[in-house]
Amino acid sequence: MSLPRLPTLDQLCRAADTALRTVFTRPHASRSCPTVPERATELSPAEKAHAGALMRVNHVGEVCAQALYTAQALVTKSPTLRDHFLHAANEETDHLAWTRQRLDELGAHPSVLNPLWYAGAFGLGLAAGQLGGDRWSLGFVVETETQVAAHLQSHLEHLPAEDHASRAIVVQMKDDEERHAQQATLAGALDLPAPVKTLMTLAAKVMTTVAHRI
Repeated sequence: MSLPRLPTLDQLCRAADTALRTVFTRPHASRSCPTVPERATELSPAEKAHAGALMRVNHVGEVCAQALYTAQALVTKSPTLRDHFLHAANEETDHLAWTRQRLDELGAHPSVLNPLWYAGAFGLGLAAGQLGGDRWSLGFVVETETQVAAHLQSHLEHLPAEDHASRAIVVQMKDDEERHAQQATLAGALDLPAPVKTLMTLAAKVMTTVAHRI
């Protein structure tokens, strides 16, 4: 039995830097935020609070995405797959920045449990890559992104009708997540067993329920 590949010091430093930047600093996007300023409308306090809670959940999802992709890039043996994970993480950084910007605009705050969410997702990414290998790891990407896309669709149905800015962000995020799932499938992802998918769904439910409030 071959021993697991140990990350280099440079890779460990980059992973630590990503964690600190994700959890404790304000992210910067490489793409413009897909808001629609010409359609800006004034929301009521209740609508702002509701939209802010939904966008906080979306922000937590992007914190977890950063952790998952960073962990998977850390443990994969394939340089090509590592580049794939890091590229996806860069796109998720855009989502992280957009959702944080929208939280500020709505007068809402990020989840105070973001360090916990990051740690949990990072551990899941490590386990998927180390225990199951690259195809299993890619399977986690497919299932995660599929669930996230469905979750974002539900937010489009629950966001205030006049909150065009939040809606534009969610639509772009959904498109990106679906593309990530397709890319992982083409890269050779395994279809995860049904019990694993169920556990992931339950874990996501806990996260979204808690993050909606705190």
